[in-house]
Amino acid sequence: MTAENSTEHVLTAGDYISHHLTHLQNKTMSGIVDFSVYNMDSVFWSIVIGIVGSFILWRASRASTAGVPGRFQAAVEILVELVDSQAKGIVHNAQSRKFVAPLALTVFVWIFLMNAMDLLPVDFLPQLWAWYYESTGQEVHHAYLRVVPTADLSTALGLSSSVLLVCLFYNLKIKGLGGWLHELFTAPFGNHPILWPINFLMQMIEFAAKTVSHGMRLFGNMYAGELFFMLIALMGSYAAMSLSGILLPIGHIIAGSIWAIFHILIVTLQAFIFMMLTLVYVGQAHDAH
Repeated sequence: MTAENSTEHVLTAGDYISHHLTHLQNKTMSGIVDFSVYNMDSVFWSIVIGIVGSFILWRASRASTAGVPGRFQAAVEILVELVDSQAKGIVHNAQSRKFVAPLALTVFVWIFLMNAMDLLPVDFLPQLWAWYYESTGQEVHHAYLRVVPTADLSTALGLSSSVLLVCLFYNLKIKGLGGWLHELFTAPFGNHPILWPINFLMQMIEFAAKTVSHGMRLFGNMYAGELFFMLIALMGSYAAMSLSGILLPIGHIIAGSIWAIFHILIVTLQAFIFMMLTLVYVGQAHDAH
């Protein structure tokens, strides 16, 4: 789908952006924020990218040798050592790190690959989707398809909620049910019975705030990046319709290249921040108040 003249009507810039912000669903879109499982594109690409990330790590483990590593093995080993060193500095329980460190590595690789889908041309995969239907003789009016799962709030909060469940598990495992309940009602203000409701409320607010901010940070940055790429794509669409002004297509190429290069840093940084906060929150679950 492009912002070009069609036989029905002319798409405006708002129509173009609204089209690309609509998920592939099997029900009517209820808004940008949708917590249902009907965002089929987010589910599909999350699973596919997760399989790809797992395959990359599996290939790296199978290809590891005791001799001089190749570039691919060296890059994966650097990443593994980085994550392991961060896990050792934050989670001091060696037994817990056997699960937490691989979890952090998986989180980083998975989110990095999902974020990196933003570097694909905005119209590339939706246009392939439309061409497929046209080649099979089917009429397609709207090729709704969003390929950046982390730009979907449902996905981002799903990831942060999973981290919350891991934290709750380690609170119970490390402190025991009695110890954790004691902490919920006595921290942070003390053990006086009058303070128990306040302490419990503060603990619940802390868990909720961590989870929401953890997911919203990832979603906000990736959603903004996706929107910026759409604005740059609009510049290219106007350039294609009016090539008389040579500065517009040149500006489109320059702006797209600069933002893509800069976005590589954002893609990596957001994956690293999500991984680090995962380690920090799990580490806090091991600390007694």
